[in-house]
Amino acid sequence: MTSPDTSTQQMQIRNRSVGATIRAMGMLPVLILIALLFQVLSSYAETGESLWTAGRFLTVGNLSIVAQQASINTVLAAGMTFVILTGGIDLSVGSILAASAMSALLVSLMPGFEHLGLPASLLVGLVLGAMNGALIAFAKLPPFIVTLGSMTAVRGFARFLGSDNTVFNSDLTFAFIGNGSLFGVPWLMIIALATVLVSWVILRRTVLGVRIYAVGGNADAARLSGIKVWWVLLFVYGVSGLLAGLGGAMSAARLYAANGLQLGQSYELDAIAAVILGGTSFVGGVGSIWGTLIGAMIIAVLSNGLILTGVSDIWQFIIKGFVIIGAVALDRYRVAGART
Repeated sequence: MTSPDTSTQQMQIRNRSVGATIRAMGMLPVLILIALLFQVLSSYAETGESLWTAGRFLTVGNLSIVAQQASINTVLAAGMTFVILTGGIDLSVGSILAASAMSALLVSLMPGFEHLGLPASLLVGLVLGAMNGALIAFAKLPPFIVTLGSMTAVRGFARFLGSDNTVFNSDLTFAFIGNGSLFGVPWLMIIALATVLVSWVILRRTVLGVRIYAVGGNADAARLSGIKVWWVLLFVYGVSGLLAGLGGAMSAARLYAANGLQLGQSYELDAIAAVILGGTSFVGGVGSIWGTLIGAMIIAVLSNGLILTGVSDIWQFIIKGFVIIGAVALDRYRVAGART
């Protein structure tokens, strides 16, 4: 006969195995279920009947739109993943995106400098992100306070650059990344996937990646083990700023325009929600970039599906707000589960 202790051990092993499988799948089943739900709901909104084949969500054209809508948030969320893995936060990415896009437009309008718009956007994003990192790493200021302050200050800087007006350039030299494609695949999607792939290589295949996870797990222990925590913090906030700059260039290329007041508003919330939905813990040290990609897709699917089903803009904000709250609650549940 099997002893009670043996039965308990087998049950614990089985539970751990099931838990490991669920963690490996992450939010992918949720993404699939939401997509299937919107396929049925879009059919009802169109015909008044829940006909699977009449739904407009799971069409090639609409899925391409969803993927493109997710691209900029994926890029921002990739940078946010680096930051949150260290136990930090970056609330300034939306403002940095706006400032970078504005810089790209202004430089592209300068005679003789038309081709430097994209590098200018990346450079502005990198510098602003590194400034956040320096304040956090050397002045020992809390990431929330630093990036909250820079969110406001950089937004003001973006408005100042454009004299509080929208800047247009119909001859933008890098407009192809916002509206063009390579072998039928939109450049926005290519850039987003390339960003995720490079991020995965850094986080999972380099010593630097190990150190990022170590700092997020326990910064003091990482420091005692010889890791230069200040360098890791500079790096992750620099990456977050750089990718926000890339997002700014993508936005400018998509619109042929930039506005310091409106562009990038609330983008930081979507990026944070994507990261947390993807399984990265707010306390740091746990998470994956592929999970972030799925989280970004969930946000895009929600936005697109709510529009297709005729949900008003007001309710879209309310629903997305509850999604963010749910993402944080899910993170707390995961952390509590990991401790038991």
